[in-house]
Parts: sequence; structure tokens; C-alpha cells
Amino acid sequence: MTARRVVAFGGGHGLSTSLRALRHCAPELDLDITAVVTVGDDGGSSGRLRAERGGLPPGDLRQALVALAGDHPATRRSAGLFQHRFAAAPAAGVPRKGGTDRSPAATDGPDADGLAGHAVGNLVLCGLMELLGDPVAALEHAGAMLGAVGRVLPMSRQPVGIEARVRGADPSAPDEVCTVRGQHQVAVTTGRVESLRLTPAAPAACAEALAAIGAADWLIFGPGSWYTSVLPHLLVPQLADAIVSSAARRLVTLNLAAEKETLGLSVADHLAALHWYLPELKVDLVLADAKAVGDPEPVERAAESLGARLVLAPVAVADGTPRHDPAALGAALVPVLGADR
Repeated sequence: MTARRVVAFGGGHGLSTSLRALRHCAPELDLDITAVVTVGDDGGSSGRLRAERGGLPPGDLRQALVALAGDHPATRRSAGLFQHRFAAAPAAGVPRKGGTDRSPAATDGPDADGLAGHAVGNLVLCGLMELLGDPVAALEHAGAMLGAVGRVLPMSRQPVGIEARVRGADPSAPDEVCTVRGQHQVAVTTGRVESLRLTPAAPAACAEALAAIGAADWLIFGPGSWYTSVLPHLLVPQLADAIVSSAARRLVTLNLAAEKETLGLSVADHLAALHWYLPELKVDLVLADAKAVGDPEPVERAAESLGARLVLAPVAVADGTPRHDPAALGAALVPVLGADR
């Protein structure tokens, strides 16, 4: 049986959850998994490395690699190391774990605690990209270190900026529209995003990502932050063209709740945004949780406007928080991805 080639688009925790769900499909489906990851992050550890070292922000790439890490105990330990985040160092004279004192000299200067907040995997990826001179080669090498059961690719070899026109970003001027710049600022805006763009407007797509899309059986969008993780892929012209022209079937997994950047958007509005930014996009299936959808009629109409059928399944964690359960999502994906045309 030929493996089903699946390409999942996104970034951050949403893409990580999707990849873990695909891993759960492994016992029943033979999947060849490729993750195509946004490269617009400018916050936290990734933002610091991007500003100080240049190159792609590594955080979302790291999370995708860890989600695909192999099950051998050694690779699981490596995955844990990739996720380890350095805490702030103790002050001078305070014993470290193990009883070794920090010397006063170790805390002098502006870079005294430069590791604090960085994830080990971010530093490894940054180092590999500098050493090998190519982010795809670096990701392949890191994937081998983690025994990854799929491939992780950036949507572009160049980092991008994310900008949005936002109404009411300033609570004191609820009707004023202004430009909010940067992935982090867009993600936390309390206003309503009215339009989204990338800088540069037409970054070159990763050639390996284009090849994966062309060979795919399924293209999967979401869950994840809609404006900062899902929609950016549709704004890269070469990626958009490849997605539209691919013979693959297309699946959209809807979020369980609105985030800060999508406050005010209904579930159906999330689907309308896909059409707004890529009118030529046709979708085969929309997967959603019945409790999150509520009245399914407007969501069904929005799905039908994309050419899709709505599939409802219990995919949330049991504690009631708006998070996908990778095992439940994987169980819902098995009959979908396993179905013949």
C-alpha cells in the first residue's frame, strides 16, 4: 500500500497538536507527514534570536520537530532537551544546583543572563542553520537527531513580517484603524483585525515545500492562530498557487474557541477568512467539534461556500478547556484520511 502523503500547515501549538494527532493515526494509516511552518514569529526566544542573529525564527520549527520526534527513549530524552527552557540564573554567591557558586564575574555586563528564556532547541536550530548555511539542511539534521517520523520545512527560507490593519487596537479609540506590526503584537491585539499582509509581500516559497504540496494526497490547515499561523501561508504567492493547483484533497480543522487575535469572529467567519485571502481555495472537508460549533447551520453554509462538507467529532480535551486532544483528533482523522476518493 502506498503511503498517504499529508502536508500540514501552521505554526506554534496548533500545528504541534495537528502533527501529534497525525502520529496517532499511524497504527491504522501509513502516513508520510510533512509540516510547513510559518516563519513570522518575532516574540520571546525566537524574536531575540531573530533580532540578534538573523535567520529564521526557530521556535515554531522546534515545536513541529518535537511533535514528530520518534518514540525511542533516547529520542524522547532529546525531545525533552529541545523543549527545555533556561530559567534566570541565580545571583552572585547563590549556590547553583549541585552546590557550585556563581562567581561575581559571571553576572557582570549586559549579557550576564543571555540564556534566560531560550529553549535549548532554538539554540540548536540557530547553530545548525549557521553551521550548514541552509535552514532545510538544518531541519533535516535536527530531525535525524530526534528520530522524527516526518519532515519539517519552513514556508520560506527568509523570515517574514506580519502586519495587520486593526480597528480599535487602542481601546480609547474603538473606531480608529491603525497598523499593528509584528506577529506577537498582532497575536495579542484586543482590536478587530480587518486585513493582513506579509513583509515582504511576496517572499520566495521554500522549494521543498512546493514539491511536497505538489505530491500530496491531503493538505491540512489548522488548528492554530488564524491570522498569525494559518493564513500567512495563503499570502505567499508561490505557496498559494501550489495549494490551489495541487490535486490533493484539503481539510480544515477549526479551532475550539476564539483567540485574542480573532475575538469577534464566529466559527463561520474563520472559514470566510480563508476565502477572503485566497478566493480560489477549494476545501473538501471541515472538521470541527460539535460543542464548539453550537448551531451547525451557519458553519455548514460557510463550509459549502468553500465546496466542503462539515464533519463534527468530539476532539477537545476532557477537562473542558478549549484545547484539542491529539488522540481524539487523531481518531477523528482516521476515517477522513483513510477514505478513498
